[in-house]
Amino acid sequence: MNYRESLEYLQHLTKFGFNFGLDRIKHLLYMLGDPHKSLRVIHVGGTNGKGSTVAMIAKVLEEEGYRVGTFTSPHLHSYCERVQINGVQIAPERFAEIITRLRPLLDRMVVEGHEHPTEFEVITALGFLYFFEEKVDFVVLEVGLGGAIDSTNVVVPLVSVITNVGMDHMDYLGSTIEEIARVKAGIIKEKGYVVTAAENKEALKVISDVCREKEARLIRVGKEVTLEEIECNLTGQRFHVRGMRQEYRDLFIPLLGRHQLTNAATAIAALEALGFHHIVISERAIKSGLAKTSWPARLEILSRTPLILIDAAHNVDGALSLRRALTELFPYRRLILVMGMLADKEREKVIGLLAPLAQAVVVTRPNSPRAGDWEYLAEEVKKIVRDVYMFPSITEAVDRALQLALPEDLICITGSFYMVAEAREYLLRNLGKGSNIRL
Repeated sequence: MNYRESLEYLQHLTKFGFNFGLDRIKHLLYMLGDPHKSLRVIHVGGTNGKGSTVAMIAKVLEEEGYRVGTFTSPHLHSYCERVQINGVQIAPERFAEIITRLRPLLDRMVVEGHEHPTEFEVITALGFLYFFEEKVDFVVLEVGLGGAIDSTNVVVPLVSVITNVGMDHMDYLGSTIEEIARVKAGIIKEKGYVVTAAENKEALKVISDVCREKEARLIRVGKEVTLEEIECNLTGQRFHVRGMRQEYRDLFIPLLGRHQLTNAATAIAALEALGFHHIVISERAIKSGLAKTSWPARLEILSRTPLILIDAAHNVDGALSLRRALTELFPYRRLILVMGMLADKEREKVIGLLAPLAQAVVVTRPNSPRAGDWEYLAEEVKKIVRDVYMFPSITEAVDRALQLALPEDLICITGSFYMVAEAREYLLRNLGKGSNIRL
């Protein structure tokens, strides 16, 4: 198969949907020779901040001189984004070559009476095989959904990270914080090392209880590792972190939002925890790696005049972080929101947090089967904001926001990852082409 054909084949597997359990991925990896068992893994789960934390850990390890694989999801613009080594995406040709090798194994599994692996299980196996064949030193592995029965949870990691626990994916993970925390704590291994920045008392109790049951060492951001904010502006943030091993002063990250400081402290705690395996990461690498970290579509500024902000605040905790940034960090005369959310999210709560800040809201439809009754979002927004516009086309919604905006206004594009990704791609392709927008 070429790359296009491999993508069509992979996307065809979405018909198997969310089918949790580890039997299929374990058998597929067994057929491949269990490549994951030879990898040194930092496993990162949680509700929000997983991707940013992965990016920080990976960049620091790269700065230390290591060859580092990262596995993240979902992607913004290309499947190849999900599988990278030292920031370089897997080549489309290599992606297609591995899918071509996997396909007969998937067919054989069905013939032998096994269930067919899902799309995510196949891309997970692809990642493990690629990292094994490329002989990476470390893999920083992001959990796909939940933890306990997510297909990434076949590894025995050097460190398990649970960034935080919030109400998200309740259809799959549970209806209470305790239930969701129990699923996310499934990545904790016997006598392992665990880092968490969870603040919710109920979630933290579940994580602590699981660590006690499994005799795992728990490191908490806010207790064993603490941070102090120094300065924050539109170029980034300066801060101190007091770690388990030493104090790191005058650190800088180019990522915006106070939650990224917590993510940075979490990354440092995970890197320090490698010391339990006699792997010491230098202060120089930590400073340099954090300063070079990038993670798109999270409080990402795409334009200065007018200010255009992209943020995939797809759940309540994400909306809280976005609201805090909009009120504390960004200067503007009027706020114009472009929003599109999936039907299975807590849309009313997100609207309640963000809509009161806006003078105009443009509602659009996420490019996903889970978009559902997307117009409902507009009806709820109209209860709060007078000027509300609706466009099923994401590009038309972005264009309308650009028409509404004056140079001193702020356009914030937020909601579903699928919607934000399409809007971002459209803007990057068209910004500055005969417009009054200044990058």
